[in-house]
Amino acid sequence: MLKIRLQRIGRKNDPSFRAVLTDSKNSTKSGKFLEILGTYNPKAGEKNLLSDRIKYWMSKGAKCSDTMHNFLVQDKVISGKKINVLPKKKPTVKRKELKAKK
Repeated sequence: MLKIRLQRIGRKNDPSFRAVLTDSKNSTKSGKFLEILGTYNPKAGEKNLLSDRIKYWMSKGAKCSDTMHNFLVQDKVISGKKINVLPKKKPTVKRKELKAKK
């Protein structure tokens, strides 16, 4: 299955991302992709997405990652609601309770 996801590029402590079309079996750090669909620079707040190519690949059956879905909804490339990508919070456990469980 084809996926549209972000691939990190850039140096340490200087993140920038590339929106790529890749096979879902490829890992994000493998560097293998079929097409570059845009860029995202979080420090400068710049987002350059090729919306016509993204719509084309989505019509062919490509799925978006959750973060890419949120970017596309924000830029009004696709309609829908944003997806919560933050991890669920776990209740804090005190140390005495941890020792009791062991």
